[in-house]
Amino acid sequence: MKILVINGPNLNMLGQREKEFYGEMTLEQINGEVKKVASELGFDVEFFQSNSEGAIIDTIQGSQNFSGIVINPGAYAHTSVAIHDALKVVKIPVIEVHMSNVFAREPFRHTIITGRAASAFIAGMGYKSYIAALYALKLLLT
Repeated sequence: MKILVINGPNLNMLGQREKEFYGEMTLEQINGEVKKVASELGFDVEFFQSNSEGAIIDTIQGSQNFSGIVINPGAYAHTSVAIHDALKVVKIPVIEVHMSNVFAREPFRHTIITGRAASAFIAGMGYKSYIAALYALKLLLT
């Protein structure tokens, strides 16, 4: 089974930005941890990161060869009806993740648009939100 991990805007800056919310790990380090656990669960994993909404939508639309998606849409979670709509079209499980607890942060982060199109939503566990999403996909796919 192949899993697609999609990361949205500014997540390429992990390890440098707002360490109190996101920790010190870089996206590359997080991807390494995800790849290790994915392998243990019997998943092949592919990673995609973009700061561009259109590129994220194109990637979602091209995901028909995957068994599931883990997506951290970053700030687009609060604004993107277009990503929401793309996620609604795919017929595979989608787990939305956020490293910080978005509901414990600024009020504008409390509205989640994209998560409404996801099979499940995981937040507030740092990089382990991605790991939890892999386990959730394993449960949904077996």
